[in-house]
Amino acid sequence: MSEGTAHSTGAATSGPSTGTATVAPGAVAQTAVTSGPGTDRPRARLAGRRATVDAVLRNSPLQPLFRLAATRRLAVLAYHGVDDPRVFALQMERLVRRARPVSLAAVEQAVRTGRPLPRRSVLVTFDDGDRTVLTEGLPVLTRLGMPAAAFVVTDLIGGDQPFWWREASFLAAHGGTARALADCPPNGVVRRMKTLADRDRRTVLADLRESAGIRAPRQEQLTPDDLVTLARAGVAIGNHTAGHPCLDHCEDDTVRAEIAGAHEALTGWLGEAPTAFAYPNGNLDPRAEAELRRLGYRVGFLFDHRHDRLLPPHPLRISRLRVNSTTGRDRFDTILSGLHPAVHHLRGGA
Repeated sequence: MSEGTAHSTGAATSGPSTGTATVAPGAVAQTAVTSGPGTDRPRARLAGRRATVDAVLRNSPLQPLFRLAATRRLAVLAYHGVDDPRVFALQMERLVRRARPVSLAAVEQAVRTGRPLPRRSVLVTFDDGDRTVLTEGLPVLTRLGMPAAAFVVTDLIGGDQPFWWREASFLAAHGGTARALADCPPNGVVRRMKTLADRDRRTVLADLRESAGIRAPRQEQLTPDDLVTLARAGVAIGNHTAGHPCLDHCEDDTVRAEIAGAHEALTGWLGEAPTAFAYPNGNLDPRAEAELRRLGYRVGFLFDHRHDRLLPPHPLRISRLRVNSTTGRDRFDTILSGLHPAVHHLRGGA
């Protein structure tokens, strides 16, 4: 995932005697450094400006042209958690009406046979394995008969350890420090950590844990049985590494271990080997590609906010569109058409 993306749904509370913050299952600790009346107005103004821009784009004369072009391309939507079930349901209902939802198996078949997917094809995917995919997303998908795919971080399955980026944000906001984060504001900690060599990232996280005055909130994770439930309900399970490092910042042995370790775990839980992979943070790495080929993976997914072709020319580098369950209708429509991604990249977005 792009770890800097916020998907907050719940507030943390500090335990009176243990110093441990707790959150409800599926909720995410609020990790902003500043909050309250003094910051609500700037945030509201920013949200208002974004909504205005989204409305202008959706009503632009370019939108119908982009929408027509999008019918001849593959849209792979990259979600994380499902923070707003109501909006997520509206999004999925819109896809059922306006697009052709396809399964991960259909994409793999297109790649294998060389036959393009149907026009208007859309694949819904989720990164990381947030529990809300099961509790909030699956009921919507089941009701609509929509297939999907979830790429999970296997080291977290069956436990309550939070995703490392959520933990780092929380600890930095509660006094955690590290030498490598000198002069880095708390809200920039995750971004800085993603630029570090992986061994240094792990050291920084250990330093944050030691120096912070509070333990990060626990986060109930999916279990192996949950993965089986998702798979049987039409949500294919894919590999997202064991611990979600940025693979292009890892040593050779770590790249192989992260992919192969998750592959082995998923094979054991599901009874069959996974054949799809999503690069953590979208960071492509040729060593990772080589390992995926060795293990027999058929498709791999980026996080680059682009459409792909109905017959993806690079099966281990399939583009995806960034979206979340709080995305408004105007932006959702321009993401699907490709207009929003085009403007995003024109303005220098990665």
